[in-house]
Amino acid sequence: MMGLGLEPTVPWEDGMKGILGRKVGMTQLFDEKGHVVPVTVIEAGPCYVTQVKTQDRDGYRAIQLGFEETKPKCLTQGQQGHLKENDLPLLRRLCELRVKDDVVYEVGQEVTVEIFEAGEFVDVVGKSKGRGFAGTIKRHKFHRGPKTHGQSDRERAPGSIGATTGIGRVFKGKRMPGRMGNVRVTSQHLLVALVDPEKNLVAVRGSVPGPRGGLVLVKQARKQG
Repeated sequence: MMGLGLEPTVPWEDGMKGILGRKVGMTQLFDEKGHVVPVTVIEAGPCYVTQVKTQDRDGYRAIQLGFEETKPKCLTQGQQGHLKENDLPLLRRLCELRVKDDVVYEVGQEVTVEIFEAGEFVDVVGKSKGRGFAGTIKRHKFHRGPKTHGQSDRERAPGSIGATTGIGRVFKGKRMPGRMGNVRVTSQHLLVALVDPEKNLVAVRGSVPGPRGGLVLVKQARKQG
């Protein structure tokens, strides 16, 4: 994916920085003391700034990032027009990031893993693995019921879920069986262990949400220090 030759007018370090990528998988590295460090490798970018939102026009300041080139048949006419308006390649994934007031970005600016450095902290946002329909023991870590005193089919049942008189209903938010996983999850304050600009790879310490090949957003950590 070739860059468009536009340079940022203000360095990324001055504002909220982020990049889209795909989870490659987990491996391990050795630190300077010879300790084994588990890391997750992410193939991130290159991304493009596809839109810049301003306080005067949109009511808030943000940039829209585009990632992963695709074929025209995979996008609607409106999506294609949005990208072709600024001579951008056809990008499958779009994501919005808030930015600070003192940072200026250009439409078409290319974003690579070079915005991060080894030793800093990031947050990684992804969609967790879908586990399908699950009971309360798997979904909410409930304990099993007793195996004695006459019960034969209540071992994994959730038990009572509400009163019969007075408040004769089930309260909203009651932990019950249902769909498990496949929700947005953020892994916070992960240390960047390695950055490889030539291969568009960034390795973060620990695990990140989602399966191998899942889409993730790597952004500047909210909790610094």
